[in-house]
Amino acid sequence: MGGDRRTADAGELMWEDRYHAEGDYLFGRAPAAFLTDNPWIVSGMQTALCVADGEGRNSVWLAGQGLKVSAFDLSPTAIARAQALAADAGVRVATQVSDWAGYDWERQVDMVVGIFVQFMGAQDRPGQFADMARALRPGGRLVLHGYRPEQVDYGTGGPPSRDNMYTEALLREAFPGWQVERLASYDRDVDEGRGHSGRSALIDLVARKPG
Repeated sequence: MGGDRRTADAGELMWEDRYHAEGDYLFGRAPAAFLTDNPWIVSGMQTALCVADGEGRNSVWLAGQGLKVSAFDLSPTAIARAQALAADAGVRVATQVSDWAGYDWERQVDMVVGIFVQFMGAQDRPGQFADMARALRPGGRLVLHGYRPEQVDYGTGGPPSRDNMYTEALLREAFPGWQVERLASYDRDVDEGRGHSGRSALIDLVARKPG
């Protein structure tokens, strides 16, 4: 992954401070509505990786669907909450405190899930996408859910820069030759903790890796 190590360190401190300052789950305990709206994404999947998964709401839901799930995040506070959430739900998630560059992307899984992971700008995003693709077995499923550029005007979550956001054209170009199972842009009211709350400009990509 590209990027300045000093920038990564600053981001690590920012997220740990943000989670630590929150008395409860910053993004809530329930999974992103995108997951519960599209339960078919787990069909045929046995293993999954949730990248930069924060407090575990999405990885715990996937584990509850019967998948063997791994997840990482750079915040120790977030990972501790993820472990507690998994215990409360009676499921197991293999969690790891790691930044993006420190994760072992050679460990392949059936599905890679990235939900609101738009902390990288346009310069570093190709490396981020390449890492996620490398972690997928041939025929595996990539699941991305995030914000479109219009989200900056809503101001209800996510980074303040349009450069960090996704468009349908950007995602199609980033994964040429992949089988697109879902690509959708839409607005909806989001209620996912204090971190994501209000009208939001959303986008989904579900695509199969060639091979």
